[in-house]
Amino acid sequence: MDKSLYIVIPCYNEQEVLPITAPMFLDKINSLIEQGLCNEKSRVLFVNDGSKDDTWNIIQQLAEKHEKIVGLTLTRNRGHQNALLAGLMWAKDRCDVTISIDCDGQDDINAMDEMMKNYHEGCHVVYGVRSKRDTDTFFKRVTAEGFYKFMHIMGAETVFNHADYRLMSKEALEGLAQFKEVNLFLRGQVPMVGYKSTAVYYERNERIAGESHYPFSKMLNLALNGITSLSVKPLRYITGIGLVMAVVSFVIFAYAIFTKLFGNTVSGWTSMIAVMTLIGGIQLFCLGIIGEYIGKIYSETKARPRFIIEKTTEDDKE
Repeated sequence: MDKSLYIVIPCYNEQEVLPITAPMFLDKINSLIEQGLCNEKSRVLFVNDGSKDDTWNIIQQLAEKHEKIVGLTLTRNRGHQNALLAGLMWAKDRCDVTISIDCDGQDDINAMDEMMKNYHEGCHVVYGVRSKRDTDTFFKRVTAEGFYKFMHIMGAETVFNHADYRLMSKEALEGLAQFKEVNLFLRGQVPMVGYKSTAVYYERNERIAGESHYPFSKMLNLALNGITSLSVKPLRYITGIGLVMAVVSFVIFAYAIFTKLFGNTVSGWTSMIAVMTLIGGIQLFCLGIIGEYIGKIYSETKARPRFIIEKTTEDDKE
């Protein structure tokens, strides 16, 4: 098939894992070419997300040694989602299809074969979905699955157990390019693009080397960003809470008037403090959610660039 493929791999402080996984990605792109699933113009694209270690130097060395490896580096660390988008947008003008995957070797690269076959059968988006989470700790498994369920409840459309391992055709990438949000959550934005899609299931491995860059705190931040970027359901829940509290307040007010009229007033310091604390806590919580949305509006109106590419390894060859 005369279609060019770019495997897009965001990297942040991956000097330990790159020398191990880079040859694996290179072997995979060559294997896909040999099978006729993509052509000789296909490349492995590493995106350096402002790493503080030797990641960019390693990428440059790999690009000098192997024609099918290219790299680009951002001016500063912008986060996984921005780095991934930078790679996808740079690649869309140079290839027919992309497959995005993390650098750590946890995602099964052999699933790319089935992804490409689905692409040639007419699918524009193919999601890499974990079939099970046996390699995760109990806490990781519970919180990760809870993450997807909570996102669904909050109105953010995502694919269960899918992260950012996916195939996207040039047409789908062109559609994604029309989304101008500064606050990125690609797991929710890609399904909104539309086009024919399917899923490929695979088992995830342990990280080959180095440490995970997505601790629980970052997962919480990702969930919050995804919800507030894609859904207004939390604001509707706030409205519901407000209505419930209004009804409760009216009942308490009516009860207070009733007891006053019939002379049954009793000192109720504890109950009063409890009610005030409850209402105050709910108000602060709701204000915090509203503040998150206002913050999103603030950053979106500034329309700052989502990434700035400093240079690519192709620049060195010119």
